[in-house]
Amino acid sequence: MTHHFLCPQQNLTTILINVKTKAPLSTFKPHPVLVSTTMGFLFFIFLFISHLNTAFSGHCSTTTATKTFQKCTTLPTQQASIAWTFHPHNATLDLCFFGTFISPSGWVGWGINPTSAEMTGTRALVAFPDPNSGQLVLLPYILDPSVKLQKSPLLSRPLDINLISSSATLYGGKMATIHNGATVQIYATVKLVPNKTKIHHVWNRGLYVQGYSPTIHPTTSNDLSSITTFDVLSGSAATQHNNVDMLKLVHGILNAISWGLLLPMGAVTARYLRHVQALGPTWFYVHSGIQLSAFFLGTVGFAIGIRMGAMSPGVTYGLHRKLGFAAFCLGALQTLALLFRPKTTHKFRKYWKSYHHFVGYSCVVLGVVNVFQGFEVMGEGRSYAKLGYCLCLSTLVGICIALEMNSWVIFCRKSKEEKMRREGLISGSDKGSGIHSGTHSGIHG
Repeated sequence: MTHHFLCPQQNLTTILINVKTKAPLSTFKPHPVLVSTTMGFLFFIFLFISHLNTAFSGHCSTTTATKTFQKCTTLPTQQASIAWTFHPHNATLDLCFFGTFISPSGWVGWGINPTSAEMTGTRALVAFPDPNSGQLVLLPYILDPSVKLQKSPLLSRPLDINLISSSATLYGGKMATIHNGATVQIYATVKLVPNKTKIHHVWNRGLYVQGYSPTIHPTTSNDLSSITTFDVLSGSAATQHNNVDMLKLVHGILNAISWGLLLPMGAVTARYLRHVQALGPTWFYVHSGIQLSAFFLGTVGFAIGIRMGAMSPGVTYGLHRKLGFAAFCLGALQTLALLFRPKTTHKFRKYWKSYHHFVGYSCVVLGVVNVFQGFEVMGEGRSYAKLGYCLCLSTLVGICIALEMNSWVIFCRKSKEEKMRREGLISGSDKGSGIHSGTHSGIHG
């Protein structure tokens, strides 16, 4: 994809021209704000396209090499799917789970949880290459609480559900081999409890097997949310998982735009535009508007994150959660600081400025770091959405570097002029570049 951003040098030239000619406010165009706003919009498009890719990457099929099923559904994670036929007269369910290996020595598992939509308590069938012969084997496992705590290796044992038959094959028949991305089909025939057709399906995959004991699977968002519930009679799925996916998407977009883009934009506005004489006090209102908008959107995204945590009691992301709370608290302190902003002549003004700068920059750093952490949590570490965000952020950093270099050039020029004036080489009536003398102070905070 090709992205067109406004050139930082162009922005720099425009600012210098407006300052040197003392252009009226109506002709001044703060291009960094325009550029950053454009970046935020492009990032939204990137994330939306990435979500569409994820949503439509999987497909389901009712036909296999040995059976044809009545219905199928694409599962929400890991490009997995299930095809099944339900026989109401005897409450028997014939199904085939389609999964993929992520390692030549890995495992793929599918199971049913008879009581709730969670991993603990699942009766699972796990396929993996036999450590001795290399042939594909399928063994039954019960995922009790000790498995989640990793207190002991996962050992195969008979299931306490009415499993009539089970088998596993690789897609491609006898000539297929287990390799990265190989597709496995797990067949099972289960006798269900009469009049209970809503089934909790659990599936996952891991990198390797120790002996005949599957090791822990990856802990990305997709791997921790590989659970769904649907009615095998009607084929209708439970709506909670869809709601969580939608909340996750909105949470990611809002937080990336607010904490990851708008908040740094506000800091850049205050640092480099407040010393432009042509703007007057307008820089402050622009800075405050951007920061308040960022905090408002960030608060909505933060609240959605808290709601998702309540909807997924078994899924926790310790570092992401702690960074989110820290960024939100610092943002709230910054917002409250506006209510207690002393006048420029007040003796406590310098202490307030030091506090404002320290808390503000800390909030920006935490927000950006947590956005990257969020990409990892969502399993989007190699996605187009993350690439788009990195392009937006790097463009903003490039603008900052250009403006910082410009500030130092002007500061050095003014210092040289002051030295020459003190030595009498130039008269005191000569004018500088038109930049307010506060440029040097802007460099240091």
